[in-house]
Amino acid sequence: MSDLVQLERTGAVATITLDRPEGMNALTLEAKTALLEAVTSVRDDVAVRALVLTGSGRAFCVGQDLREHAALLEAGDPAPLSTVREHYNPLITMLHELPIPTVAAINGTAAGAGLGIACALDLRIGATGARYTTAFAGIGLTADSGLSWTLPRLVGAGRAQALLLLAEPFTTEQALDMGLLNAVVAPEKVLPAALELATRLAAGPTAAYGLLKESVRYAADATLVEALAREEYCQARAGRTTDHADAVRSFLAKQPPVFQGR
Repeated sequence: MSDLVQLERTGAVATITLDRPEGMNALTLEAKTALLEAVTSVRDDVAVRALVLTGSGRAFCVGQDLREHAALLEAGDPAPLSTVREHYNPLITMLHELPIPTVAAINGTAAGAGLGIACALDLRIGATGARYTTAFAGIGLTADSGLSWTLPRLVGAGRAQALLLLAEPFTTEQALDMGLLNAVVAPEKVLPAALELATRLAAGPTAAYGLLKESVRYAADATLVEALAREEYCQARAGRTTDHADAVRSFLAKQPPVFQGR
């Protein structure tokens, strides 16, 4: 894996860090490839029960590296025009479909695809003083990295449309107010807070969490009748887990449950 992306595991929690602080964690081809590899590794590691994704330095991720992008366009390289298909689409799909809880530790600026990556995770903790922007329209582009799908679901269709069309920066406090963030803490506390949350989730019924996420994904484009049927299907699967049986016994014995994620 490239030095631009770090992957660590502490207990059942994996942490992926975008590690190009001098470039505000802008995404080069190398970084996008490494990030996709890191997420794939997490997906395939059955011992991982929660994921934290963060950045190093003063930015979470400012999106596409425009210096590399411009140089490739000037050279007539097809890479800039295929990166959505080859990098962003599989990355966002994989993050969204991970069966474990995921937390974005937004330590600083999140722009463009960086914002899209954060929105693809389940929960988001932001640093005071951080700035956010969709950015795309400002350079004559439309949305990618899933923002056309995730942003309306997080903040509402009207607000998402304004954020995408105007591409104006907004603050952490505004992001919290519109529902984009779940919590705001001081910059030095962002990663510890995200790790604490992820550790708590990793100790929970992660098999049920995965099924819950599946139900929510399905319901996004389903009718009520279809969503109810999927809930029934997922609940039946959850009801057959060891976690459920053990938790019921613990409840009746007035003891705290111990979840194994199966």
